[in-house]
Amino acid sequence: MDDTNDGTVNPGADDTTPTDGPTAEIGAVRAAVSGALAGGAALAVGELAASLAAPRPGPVVAVANRVVDKAPIWFVNFGKAVFGLADKPALVLGTIIISLLVAIGLGLASRRTLRPGVIGISAFGLIGLIAIATDSQGGIGIAIPVALISVAAGVGAFVLLMLRAAQHRPSTDRDTTPVIDSPVNPALTRRNFLNAAGAVGATAAIAAAGANVLRSRSSANDARDAVQLESALPASGLESKISAADLSDVAATEGITPLVMPNSDFYLIDTAILTPQVDPANWELTIKGMVDNVVTYSYEDLLERANTVEPVTLSCVSNEVGGELVGNAIWQGVPLTELLEEAGVQAGATQIASRSVDGWSCGFPTDLAFDGRTAMVAIAMNNEPLPLRHGFPARLVVSGLYGYVSATKWLSEIELTTLEAFDGYWIPRGWSKFGPVKTQSRIDTPRHASSFAAGDLVPIAGVAWAPNLGIDKVEVQIDDGEWLEAELGESLGANAWLQWRLPWTATSGRHVLRVRATDASGQTQTSDLAAPAPSGATGWHGIGVNVA
Repeated sequence: MDDTNDGTVNPGADDTTPTDGPTAEIGAVRAAVSGALAGGAALAVGELAASLAAPRPGPVVAVANRVVDKAPIWFVNFGKAVFGLADKPALVLGTIIISLLVAIGLGLASRRTLRPGVIGISAFGLIGLIAIATDSQGGIGIAIPVALISVAAGVGAFVLLMLRAAQHRPSTDRDTTPVIDSPVNPALTRRNFLNAAGAVGATAAIAAAGANVLRSRSSANDARDAVQLESALPASGLESKISAADLSDVAATEGITPLVMPNSDFYLIDTAILTPQVDPANWELTIKGMVDNVVTYSYEDLLERANTVEPVTLSCVSNEVGGELVGNAIWQGVPLTELLEEAGVQAGATQIASRSVDGWSCGFPTDLAFDGRTAMVAIAMNNEPLPLRHGFPARLVVSGLYGYVSATKWLSEIELTTLEAFDGYWIPRGWSKFGPVKTQSRIDTPRHASSFAAGDLVPIAGVAWAPNLGIDKVEVQIDDGEWLEAELGESLGANAWLQWRLPWTATSGRHVLRVRATDASGQTQTSDLAAPAPSGATGWHGIGVNVA
């Protein structure tokens, strides 16, 4: 490269190399900008290279995944408390910010010689290589080329920008050769640096955008769209039940949650920063461990046998009282007991462990799969193939258990083992080994802090659930008055939530509205307040309203 015309490189300094020679008093601002842009280019190009391959996790995603896997429980709880459902995007953003801050530091450390920056960027590449290689969606085969491309982009951008940033100041150190020993036009140097910085920044932005586009247009989406799903709703009789329920007076209450949550609105909780992209043509489900026969099923095997349709309400153990990390859907798949019986469960196998393609795992007692509850390998949700983010091509659905012990998405294997021999992902992190869903109820309308006029007829309405048991009664309390029994909506079965409603003529003042449910066993949900950790929240949901 000949930069003689702008005076930023000494054409006669043959013994000076970009990685070892001095950079002649580069200004702090330009050095910092050079480091930040080079770091950003390395990350963005690495993500783009990874997305071209499958898509697979790039350096940012892989490092964030390692943080998720290795973080102590206090860090996980802190992230959930501060960022809520945005904890994973916050982690990714934090990874990027920390990386850029380190890159800025490398730029500042390289004002006299490029060696610290080049070594530092290469070290970051090594960290990315290790993170990708140890990622369940990565591997050494993809880690090496992605890391090399990322490092090449980062080092190349760094050297280019630092050379463009160099300004002349005569050196008196006989042990160093100045990069510049001829007069410099400061305006020309500034323009060249800004042009180079703009080019690197634009390249990084385009690479990052390209990675996002490629990941959103995956072959897994195309494969899902091509699935010919035969609906089992008509044979189950659920179609007419859903229609009747949707036409009921309770369901017509403005602001009430739908009896069946649309896929797009169903809550999302998992540890996957990058949604696994699974091609069903290459996917298999293996049942192994304490079984008579190791059996393997293809997606086509399950598709042909997916004749079971059940409404099941799933809930996250992290759901607060009155929270929205719960939803009801119509699931279609193959009963888990059928597959287990074909494998032959051995005596002493007390736990069913399951794993996802991204390495996540969970487990629940074996006898729960055989006690009559709904337990299936589901391939469809609300009469369409599972959405990618909800587990395509297959997931586990087990009624009456919180998702952290049962609801494995992107299912890859089921292992029969013992309760003592295996702990799922969340158990070492402080959560209970067993996760039965607690009877709960929620007020959907009116919303907290709503205002009304005295004499208004206000519908108090919401949903209640007690999977495996069903809801027998829902009651509402106004302030500290008597408990009033609410009208119940149509039921889709014991495993599904139901809607409820109580008309109330508003009276002047500020009021507290509370709700409680009683399940079919006669047990009324407790008023004792408990946080979600370690086994699910308890208490009555209450809101405040104002009546003028």
